[in-house]
Amino acid sequence: MDSVEIGLITCSPHEEIYSLYGHTALRYHDLKRGIDGIYNWGVFDYTKPHFALRFVFGLTDYELGVAPTLPFCEYYENWGSMVTEHILNLTRQEKLNIRNALIENCKPENRVYRYNFFYDNCSTRPRNIIEQSIEGELFYQPREDYSPTYREMLHQHNSHHVWTAFGIDLLLGIKADAKTSREEQEFLPDNLRYDFDRAYVMHDGKREPFVKERRLLVPAGIQTTESDFPLRPFDIFLALMVLTAFVSFYEIYKKTKLWWYDALLMVLTGLPGLVLLLMIFSEHPTTSINLQILLLNPIALLFVWPIWKKRKTKWFLINFICLIIFLLGSFWQDYAEGMVFLALSLLFRCLDHYNDK
Repeated sequence: MDSVEIGLITCSPHEEIYSLYGHTALRYHDLKRGIDGIYNWGVFDYTKPHFALRFVFGLTDYELGVAPTLPFCEYYENWGSMVTEHILNLTRQEKLNIRNALIENCKPENRVYRYNFFYDNCSTRPRNIIEQSIEGELFYQPREDYSPTYREMLHQHNSHHVWTAFGIDLLLGIKADAKTSREEQEFLPDNLRYDFDRAYVMHDGKREPFVKERRLLVPAGIQTTESDFPLRPFDIFLALMVLTAFVSFYEIYKKTKLWWYDALLMVLTGLPGLVLLLMIFSEHPTTSINLQILLLNPIALLFVWPIWKKRKTKWFLINFICLIIFLLGSFWQDYAEGMVFLALSLLFRCLDHYNDK
């Protein structure tokens, strides 16, 4: 095993949505025998039926793929992504342990696994194999003043894709706003690379850096940034609040009620609420408790027909209570962009109907 190098491969993000957070793989390089392969736990088939829906509900299966190093690097070079390698400081036995673990993982019955974006992904899988193969002691350097939430870490990577960020923030619940530990932060490839780069290992009482050598396999290239939708969620929901205020003043001025407008708002908020309701049963733990369901409330759909028929209901009282709890909940959960404006729009309607008693 003296001729074998084990490297942690880190690929920087590119513009495809599945790559916004980067990628991690393991390189097994036997210089004596000419074996040079990349072990990649990020292989998936997006052509499978209902792939996007299954991904949202945490029902997606990924698998381990093995590819020669050169075409793997060429793929990321074509995207303009940087690829780095950290050669790990391992004993012969530890290298052998990793090789055996890779062989075991490549067996047909072990290749496929139930992917979870935060807890079991392309970054955590190689980390676990490496840590389980270490026969010495591996120590990580603590990062001072760094305890971001899952949501904050995602925002660092999707800040240029506001609608992607909006959709993710809409699905994530209150658990995504808890402070994370070092181990939890390593679901992101950059965090795992950072931690390995500053770790050290004890072999026979001797302390050594865990990373023996750093290599740049592919330099950063030019990436093409796709244009996002010109309006942000902030703009749209602010415009909706202004429109709702105008409708309310119009009703006061004309001494009438635009019941169809309330019915429209109830449909537009109730239908997304069905998705949030279903997310309670998702296998993603961070989606189970989501206070945004108080705003995007599926209960509204039960009252659409009575409102359309101009009947008096308890809906506006129910909605008012839910909206107040929603606004108070902002102390514990960060909401998707523009959601507060939508809440204020619905509050206008609740108060308008209360004053109409």
